[in-house]
Amino acid sequence: MGIGYTLDNLSLMALTISVGFVVDDAIVMLENISRYIEQGEDPYSAALKGAGEIGFTIVSISISLVAVLIPLLLMGGIIGRLFREFAVTLAMTIFVSLIVSLTLTPMMASRFLKAHTGEVQHGKLYQLSERFFDTMLRGYEWGLDLVLRWRFTTLMVFFGTVVLSGYLFVIIPKGFFPQQDTGLITGITEGGQDISFAEMSRIQAGIGAIIQKDPAVASIAMAIGGGGNALNNGRMFITLKPRDERDVSAQQIIARLRPQFDKLEGARVFLQAAQDVRLGGRATRTQFEYTLQDANLDELNTWAPKILEKVKTLPELRDVATDQQTLGTTLTLTIDRDTASRFGIQPQLIDDTLADAFGQRQVAQYFTQVNSYHVILEILPELQGTTETLNKIYIKSPTTGDQVPLSAFVRWTTVPVRPLSISHQGQFPATTISFNLAQGTALGQATDAIQRAVAELGAPPTVNGSFQGTAQAFQQSLGTVPLLILAALIVVYLILGILYESYIHPLTIISTLPSAGVGALAMLMLFGFDFSLIGLIGIVLLIGIVKKNGIMLVDFAIAAEREENLTPEDAIRKAALIRFRPIMMTTMAALLGGVPLMLGTGTGSEIRQPLGYAMVGGLVVSQALTLFTTPVVYLYLDKLSSMFSKVGHAKKEAPLPRMSEEVSEAAE
Repeated sequence: MGIGYTLDNLSLMALTISVGFVVDDAIVMLENISRYIEQGEDPYSAALKGAGEIGFTIVSISISLVAVLIPLLLMGGIIGRLFREFAVTLAMTIFVSLIVSLTLTPMMASRFLKAHTGEVQHGKLYQLSERFFDTMLRGYEWGLDLVLRWRFTTLMVFFGTVVLSGYLFVIIPKGFFPQQDTGLITGITEGGQDISFAEMSRIQAGIGAIIQKDPAVASIAMAIGGGGNALNNGRMFITLKPRDERDVSAQQIIARLRPQFDKLEGARVFLQAAQDVRLGGRATRTQFEYTLQDANLDELNTWAPKILEKVKTLPELRDVATDQQTLGTTLTLTIDRDTASRFGIQPQLIDDTLADAFGQRQVAQYFTQVNSYHVILEILPELQGTTETLNKIYIKSPTTGDQVPLSAFVRWTTVPVRPLSISHQGQFPATTISFNLAQGTALGQATDAIQRAVAELGAPPTVNGSFQGTAQAFQQSLGTVPLLILAALIVVYLILGILYESYIHPLTIISTLPSAGVGALAMLMLFGFDFSLIGLIGIVLLIGIVKKNGIMLVDFAIAAEREENLTPEDAIRKAALIRFRPIMMTTMAALLGGVPLMLGTGTGSEIRQPLGYAMVGGLVVSQALTLFTTPVVYLYLDKLSSMFSKVGHAKKEAPLPRMSEEVSEAAE
């Protein structure tokens, strides 16, 4: 509230995720204090010693986690504005958690934890959980010793995960935002370009009756024309029943209505599920837009139908439509002025007569005690839809008083046809092709298919095609996704390098990330999700979460080498075994924080689910691999660091030539 944010989908998503984050620091602190109490320390001393030992680790974890969010905070455009609230909310919860873990948690531990004096009696649940954990620890110890013996093989497994994560990123279908079910479907009806208002009203009412029969529909509102639309276009707003009262999603409702609409004569129906996030201000028949522009209107009118027919054949698309309406029927009347003047008939009289016949002119209004009635002058409605009616119209001659047929001095034709409307974009004539996605198709697959289809047609270069609205924002985001991930990695490396004053140790910590990427991408693909911006947030958050395993291992190993004079192998082995419990606890806390997002249902839950799946999948796979690969990477990078140190020392210790020798050599 202090910075003007509201409690919405994004902030709630951040708060849900932060539940798993904020307990991490307290878990690490409390576990370290408890370990010293179990070794015989009194609670107060254990709190001081444990907090002093683990404080730097907690600071490193929290600062590097906030650093991961910096690229999200600095993102530009509408996507940056959307995710800035998410990043700020998460960063604030992490900062508060850091302060509490360094101050309140040690204080409460010193007051509430009891010293271990003699035999402590525990319940069966505690004993059962301890036996389970001891079994896990023994299994991990056996596996750790195995990978330390087979270091090169383990290193190859690590490089394999790096390659696999890159491969999965390339092949996973790309999307923008997940398709939501918000309980609202919007629709556009399009009649023939020469249709009358009465006929359009009749067809629209029939379409509404079909929709209303669907058991998942609660209500429907309809309108014809208006809002810059021609009278052959209608609009519909379909309200669905609550999600727990229907067994199908909005997309499934659209899919089962589509065959019924295909049987309609005289109109086409385009439906799309309303989304919380929709970019672009152009009202289109379906959800995504591809716009063609050309300074030459005739050339645009020639190529736009060809491209439309080609795009309609693509299996990745559904409900392909266009806003091009170039077949509007015209009626042109040509007056034979010489013949009309012989009867004393002026053009104004002809105009007035036609307006009386077709213009629905109000000629009177009657009032009663409870209502008012308008009297409209027009010919019979059944005669208004045909040009044959013009042969039945007579005009009274002002000179002779006789009724003269209109056809005696007027000729008419319906050639040529004219556009009902001409759309523009950036001052140039434009035609927009809109489309929905086929079931199971990602937006990236659809945009690639459209670009290939247009290229195959060989349209002239003056016909410029580009995606607009949501599809345009998606294409722009494709180029920024790798840069965003790279920026997060660079920021984390710099922060860790500053904290550890080393170029090597941050690489050990960052080595935990490829396995998280493999797990997240594989999980999304396994459950049919594309890699959307929500999935990207999951990857960025995993960069911050997973590296805490490496931080806890590296921090303890460095301290063991420095304070206990252990070899690097013994130090990292001891660090892995002692930090196994807090690593498991913090990972489970973060994993369980993502489960509600993964399994959540209800209106609009689809936008949160990819984040939960990405986090759970990434944490599971990274936990299984990094506990074994990180110690091996630590040892190899320690060797590399030692080699660089020896080279540096050798250069420093090389004897410099004495001045007298230099002078004598110069004299010779």
